[in-house]
This record gives sequence, C-alpha cells and structure tokens, in this order.
Amino acid sequence: MAQAHRVVILGGGFGGLNAALRLKRAPVEVTLIDRRNFHLFQPLMYQVATGSLSPGEIAAPLRSVLSKQKNASVLLGEAADIDPDTKRILLSDGGVFEYDSLIVATGSQTSYYGHDSWKALAPSLKSVEEALAIRHKILNAFEQAERAETEAEARAWLTFVIVGAGPTGLELAGALAEIANETLRHDFRRINPTEAQIILMEGGPRILPTFPEDLAAKAEKSVERLGVRVLKGVYATEIDERGVMYKRGETVERMEAKTVLWAGGVTITEFGRLLGRRAKAETDRSGRIHVTPQLTIPNYPDIFVIGDLALSVGKDGKPLPGVAQVAIQGGAYAGKVVRARAAGKPEPGPFHYFDKGDMAVIGRAAAVANIFGFHLSGLPAWLVWLFIHLMYIVEFQNRVLVFIQWGFQYITFSRGARLITGGDGIEKM
Repeated sequence: MAQAHRVVILGGGFGGLNAALRLKRAPVEVTLIDRRNFHLFQPLMYQVATGSLSPGEIAAPLRSVLSKQKNASVLLGEAADIDPDTKRILLSDGGVFEYDSLIVATGSQTSYYGHDSWKALAPSLKSVEEALAIRHKILNAFEQAERAETEAEARAWLTFVIVGAGPTGLELAGALAEIANETLRHDFRRINPTEAQIILMEGGPRILPTFPEDLAAKAEKSVERLGVRVLKGVYATEIDERGVMYKRGETVERMEAKTVLWAGGVTITEFGRLLGRRAKAETDRSGRIHVTPQLTIPNYPDIFVIGDLALSVGKDGKPLPGVAQVAIQGGAYAGKVVRARAAGKPEPGPFHYFDKGDMAVIGRAAAVANIFGFHLSGLPAWLVWLFIHLMYIVEFQNRVLVFIQWGFQYITFSRGARLITGGDGIEKM
C-alpha cells in the first residue's frame, strides 16, 4: 500500500492551524510541530497583560483542537535545521522528520532594533510569559508607588512609557488608562492612580501608520481623552531601570519612568533566517522570504511559507502586512494546494489576499475600524471589534468565557485577573 502524502506543518499559530484544518479528510498524514502545546489568540494578548483576561481564556490546546481530525497529529518540538534537498526537518532535541510537503508558519519575534539588552527592561507582547511579565510590571508599579518615600519616586513609578504606536501600543495605552482612571481608582490610600502618566511614543509622524489618516487622527483624539500623552517623531535611544532617553529632532531628552513597555517592530525567527539560507532564497532586510504567487519558495515548490515569515505582495504590488488575516488566508490556501496535489487534482490559481480591513480598540466603547473600505469609529467600531474577535477565538468555551468577562468589565470596569504572580512575571502553579 502506498504511503500517504506526508505534510509537516511548523507552527500552530493562525497560519499553521488553518492549514491543518483545511487538510481534514484529505488523503494525507499531517504532523503539526510547535514548541508550545497551544494555539494563542495573539490579538487579545494585551488584555492578558492588563488583567482583563487570563491566559487560558485566549489559548486553545492544539491536541484538543485537532483531536477529531484523524489524519493529524500534534508534536511538541522546535525546528532547528532543514535540508530542503532531502526533505528532512531536524528538531532541537535531535528528532528527524521527513516530508513530502512542508508548511512553514513559524511567525515572528520582537525586534529591538539591535538593542537586545532592552528586552529585560521593556517586555513586549509576543508570548504568554511576556504578557504576564507586563501585568506584573504594571500592577507592581502602583504597589511600589504606594510605598514610595518621596513624591519624585512615586511619580516615576506612576509613569508608564509605551514605545510604538501601532495597534498593540494603542491598545495597551488605552487599557492602561482605564486601569488608572477606573479600575484602581479607589484601591489605594496614599496615591491617586488617576494621576498616572501614560506616554505613547511613536517614531513616525502619526500613530497607527498602516491605518487611513482620518481613523488614525480619531484614534489619537480618543486615546488623548483617556489622559494618554502622545509623542510623535521621537525615537528611544536608551532604556534603563530608571527610564527612557529619546531623541526628538536633534534634541535628546530623558523621561523618568519605572515602567517601559515595548510595542515596536518585529523580525523573523532564527529558523526563518536559517531556512532562507538553506533554500538560497531571496529575503528582505528583516529576513522575510520572497515567495512565489503560490506561497512557495522558488525552486522548492514543496515548501510553503506563510504568515509573518513570507514576503508576498497584494493586488497593489505592495507587501502584505504581518497580520492575522494574512496568515489565516495563507494557511487555508496552502492547505488547499496540498490537498489538490495529494488527490491528483488541478491546483488552485495563485494566492489572492482578500483584505477585510483593520481595526484597533482604544477603550470602553471606543475603537477605529476600516472594514471593506468603510471607516468606522466610536461605539459602532467597538461593537464590530467585539464580534469579530469573539468569532475568531478557536474554542467555543473560550468565546463564552471572554464574552462574560467583557460584559462584567463593561458594567463595572473590574478586571478579574489582577494578580501579581512571580517576581519574574511568570505565573506559578
């Protein structure tokens, strides 16, 4: 009996998981390999970092999601090397896997633009551990301010700097403002949390640079109404335990702040760089791999690259952004192509990304959204944001839990996951 077509998928994020699901009942053997045993709903990570949700409410065990898909198995492991000519994947623990089709969806990691030492001082939002570290830093800052011996020390603890004003930075700033102005408003005796300073720094001329200008302007006004101070055209030059040095034009200034959060750029993973070298693929400055219209590496039609690692272009000739929708549609397309190949059927045409728009939430009943070209803001955008995010959460149980949590938070401003756990921000059992 002939061996079934072997499909190895690296990464269980939006791209990898959707590729696996698209191969259900296909005549293939699917092996999904991830260094984590869960799928993480990345767009709601900031709500874990700000105490609105617990990690388990935005994570779904990969084995559970694929438990009824008999042709799929899930393995815990991390890809360390690849031989594209012999079609073999080497894992960091020494495991070796052969494939007929490979789908690489290893995602991205935070870029500190050459200042990797900042990582320990200014955590980002790419993992559960980092989200919990941010939650620890935020809540601990208020506790330390309550115990501060001088007004200057308390002010430093109550100053929060967020570097990067894309959707993640904006959402963090808005949530932080609500924590200070509402959630913790009456919880302390010596300090007034509403006096907290929240500074959102952006190197470009405006926040939300990928959004239409009118929506970016409305978002800026909304976040400023919450008390957030927006600094544009500034670049962080140094981060230490006491604050941030930043450059504005030719002037270098300092901001005393005990809490600095990073919402800056992203770069590809080490395995992504290694794959580019092994396949002799053309890459851009950040290491993303130029792919064919079929999302494969030139000269290696059996290797699909999707999500943040892929450099593919849209109908306008511009590179597609590293957002969840691109990964979801890319994963579904790769699965569709592999399914056709395994069944001996004609392959679908080239990949076409259908842009459904962008959205970012600022706070209670405040958001901006560009949906199919329609620009929404305020309550209508917020309701659209709620609905879409609930629908894309993988497990039904988590949808219900998140909906209930959001309902309580909307009515009371309470955040049920306000726990300071572990000195390093990692939750203990």
